[in-house]
Amino acid sequence: MPFLRPDSLAADDTPEWKVWQHMLGYILEDSGSLPDGLAVLPVTSPLRRLEDIEACLDEYEKNKADVVITVTDAHRSPYFNMVKLNERGDTELVIPPYSPLFRRQDSPVVYDMTTVAFISRPAFVLEHDGIWEGSVRQVHVPLERAIDIDTAHDFRIAEILLKQI
Repeated sequence: MPFLRPDSLAADDTPEWKVWQHMLGYILEDSGSLPDGLAVLPVTSPLRRLEDIEACLDEYEKNKADVVITVTDAHRSPYFNMVKLNERGDTELVIPPYSPLFRRQDSPVVYDMTTVAFISRPAFVLEHDGIWEGSVRQVHVPLERAIDIDTAHDFRIAEILLKQI
């Protein structure tokens, strides 16, 4: 029988990190060792290309990172045009700038994290509680390959993009 994760790790709100830890624990127990790296390719990103995965593997090897993520250019900046409600019910910037900003182009460069690919060091995953506890590197992918299907709208966009390939 193939490896299956337990029902407790298959819910909509299950942290993916816990799934990775469980799978690596299973591999370690079953084989007595861990692989050199863990590549996670979420099915919700069907437009990735082999070159995206290879770039992530290269970045992982080159920089001895704990985790490599994929990113694309951000459409919004938390320093300029992303807002939240504060405890008084007023609207404010998610991250107030250090000095006044009058143009989005003057705000710090930020990226949107994508789910195109994740490469991680297995021991790091087992020993830590999340990606941001280690050395995280990034690989930039074009927006048209960075679609993450979470909604019916995302699915429609992916269908349109797939027809253009």
